[in-house]
Amino acid sequence: MALLKVTDLNVYYGNIHAIKDVSFEVEEGEIVTLIGANGAGKTTTLNTVAGLLTPRSGTVEFKGEELSRVPAHHTVGRGMALCPEGRRVFLNMSVRENLEMGAFTRSDSEARETISTVFDRFPRLKEREGQSAGTLSGGEQQMLAMGRAMMSRPSLLMLDEPSMGLAPILVDEIFDIVKELHEAGTTVLLVEQNAAKALSIADRAYVLETGRVSMAGDAADLAHDDRVRKAYLGG
Repeated sequence: MALLKVTDLNVYYGNIHAIKDVSFEVEEGEIVTLIGANGAGKTTTLNTVAGLLTPRSGTVEFKGEELSRVPAHHTVGRGMALCPEGRRVFLNMSVRENLEMGAFTRSDSEARETISTVFDRFPRLKEREGQSAGTLSGGEQQMLAMGRAMMSRPSLLMLDEPSMGLAPILVDEIFDIVKELHEAGTTVLLVEQNAAKALSIADRAYVLETGRVSMAGDAADLAHDDRVRKAYLGG
């Protein structure tokens, strides 16, 4: 049984049909990436899976449970965490306070234990734990957003454009961290406009075009597909 199974998802913004019969699966232990151009529906898909948007039709099954109409704060308790596009950290709160916000479904002892793990994974956050998040660099804020998502100890970590707006050296660092989290046992669903980077670390990939899945397969195979190379890899 797939950890996450999305079937025939249809999402509207008013009269605009944004997501059209989208189906995909994520198996436990995988990195699966959704790639596509701006406006293809990647973020809308993630937000719907996370419970931030309600689909008009279709299902989202997580660990065998139907969640398509379960609000986001309940999906976190079931083991799903979203690191949103644009980081969305609490700028006036300290690094530690931001991380503690991510542990609202956990006991105090679990939160203390997990925050130590996050600081081990992100030593720069440990160095800045008393600083307000608004004083961090873009790369540090991205690490904080990822750390905050990890505080709920998710079975599935969803990352929405983690490399957006970062210098190339920081992009490499963020992707190294994603690989480390995966190797430590976290299943990852990755939305990323940097298709080359995403395909280089993913097991499988789905290509979204104007709200539909147009291609799917092993990430390595799609990275060598002429259509994908021409549209997303500049080749």
